[in-house]
Parts: sequence; structure tokens; C-alpha cells
Amino acid sequence: MSRYAITFLILTLLASTSLWMAPADTFTLPLVVASCLFGGFFVLALFAGRKIRFDPVLRTSED
Repeated sequence: MSRYAITFLILTLLASTSLWMAPADTFTLPLVVASCLFGGFFVLALFAGRKIRFDPVLRTSED
């Protein structure tokens, strides 16, 4: 995982935990929005961090 993915994972976990621990009807909407936003950014960072290596040159072993 990239640094951005780890950062967004930690932020998602912190927002979700604080939402879970918050009293009912107190500051919940911004925490829900933050959890969803950070979760979406985490998924995007995972997709952006994938490195696909393609070697178009076919190499033969010269023994």
C-alpha cells in the first residue's frame, strides 16, 4: 500500500471510531460524511497505487 492509502485508512478508522463513540444526535452528520469521504479516497488511493509492470521485450536465455 502507498503512503496515501495508509493515511486514508487511518483517517477512515479514526472517523468511524469517533462516530461509533459519539453520543446520539451529536455531531454525527459530519462524521458520517468524513468516514465516507476518507473511505472513498482510500479506495481511490489503492487503485492509483497499483503498479502494473509490463515488459514488452521477450527475452531468451543465452546459455
